[in-house]
Amino acid sequence: MRMTNSFLLAVDGSSGSSRAVEFALERAKRGKAKIIVAHVIEWSPYSFNTPEENAERHQRREEELERAQISIIDPIARQLSDAGIEATTVVRHGHPADTLNELAGEHEVAQVFIGRRGDSNLKTLLFGSVASNLVQTSSVPVTVVP
Repeated sequence: MRMTNSFLLAVDGSSGSSRAVEFALERAKRGKAKIIVAHVIEWSPYSFNTPEENAERHQRREEELERAQISIIDPIARQLSDAGIEATTVVRHGHPADTLNELAGEHEVAQVFIGRRGDSNLKTLLFGSVASNLVQTSSVPVTVVP
């Protein structure tokens, strides 16, 4: 895998995500790196619906992408730009860790930054967090920001 001087920054609007933004921004300044800001909306392609339900689901999916771009991604892109960091943005549906790994490969990033959410509920204990899944499956270094 050829790596570029860029980082993937996974964001979700949480306080852990905000800390990851600050951390990645400082690292990008030091290394004169660009940042790909990514948000993944968890979405399973496996569903058995009628054609009408599929049309409604597609519309809802498009609305979610637009909402995430405006409310989560755009403010971070402005923050990075204001700090002199070149940033591109991506919003996708899919399994978060898998999608982030795909994006890391597509953009040939040197490193991934993600915030720790601090969830300790039963679902997280049983299935793991996005951050821990990403750490275990990534082909590039992952920094989990506490």
